[in-house]
Amino acid sequence: MKLVQNYVPENAVIAHRGTTYWAPESTESAYRWVRNMGADYLEADLQITKDGVVLVMHDAHMKEKTDIQILSQDPLSIFYGKADAPTSEFTYEELMQLNAAYPFMEKNLGTGRDRPSFNTQHQYISTLEDLMNFAIGKRIKRDSNGKRVWSKSKEGIYKFEYEDDPYDNGNRPGIYLELNPGLEEAMAKLLAEHQWDISITPSTDTNQFKLGKVNVGNTNGKVVLQTFSLSSLKKLNNIYNGNLPMAYLVSKGLMAQTSRNSDEPLVYAQFINDGVSNGAQFFGPSISEAPNNYDELLNPWQAHIIRRSEMKIHPWTFDTEEQMMRYYEGISFTNLNDYKSPPLLRCNVYQ
Repeated sequence: MKLVQNYVPENAVIAHRGTTYWAPESTESAYRWVRNMGADYLEADLQITKDGVVLVMHDAHMKEKTDIQILSQDPLSIFYGKADAPTSEFTYEELMQLNAAYPFMEKNLGTGRDRPSFNTQHQYISTLEDLMNFAIGKRIKRDSNGKRVWSKSKEGIYKFEYEDDPYDNGNRPGIYLELNPGLEEAMAKLLAEHQWDISITPSTDTNQFKLGKVNVGNTNGKVVLQTFSLSSLKKLNNIYNGNLPMAYLVSKGLMAQTSRNSDEPLVYAQFINDGVSNGAQFFGPSISEAPNNYDELLNPWQAHIIRRSEMKIHPWTFDTEEQMMRYYEGISFTNLNDYKSPPLLRCNVYQ
């Protein structure tokens, strides 16, 4: 546990869905922006298509994240009447018709964040393959009309084209992936194919920060897996045998399914024990206060129990400086240049 824990930076900046403020979340523009900003990890939730493409998207349903609501009103569209359909009902070829920038542009009209390039350079629902390429300084290769360049074999295998990002500044973040049950094998296959599985292709580079740049993506800490599902955690442990950094996430609702009070130390400790027993080195409780107002699961007594287990704490999700100050005493934010990165663990990147 200690060995694998140390693969991950002690005070890692984990850019939740890339950025939700400066660009449409979980899109190419969001991830390229936070890579250059200096995030240690690009965080993403995983979904899957009808034809088995692993997607980077928070929700299986696309109503709030794309323009599917508009297209669902067109009788000639394949999305007609399907505004509430999940990604698993469509192939990725079909999903490429959707613009993941549309809700962001509508919400931010007139703010200066509604950049025309988000539409002229169509913002696709990202794939896990996209995410790995953004992390290594690539961008989607596009044709003269701003559409992505891709092909598909007779066997239905996609080939996506990428190119060096001319705006890449040399930061090499890792990726921080949240899984739902059923995606473990598909994700593991992709990580192995693209040499992101350190249990197969370990790295000899131990420098998490090198030559003034984030270098986590070149180390054995390049991938962290996270899940709320104990069954998913067990599957991941069967695949990786505790050799890949993993976080067991918890919420009050999840704990309530035990029919016991989540404020009881024994209940809290049981979830920690489940994490330790199934290969997790990190524990991920929710934290309170605006804007998300999640339940507080990181009170001092709870933090004490986690530390006694020798797990490390990856709380979710920091959104404000006030939250930061509440958990990290004595930190000054007057000059962020004094730090490689602000000392937080998982955040929405706003500024």
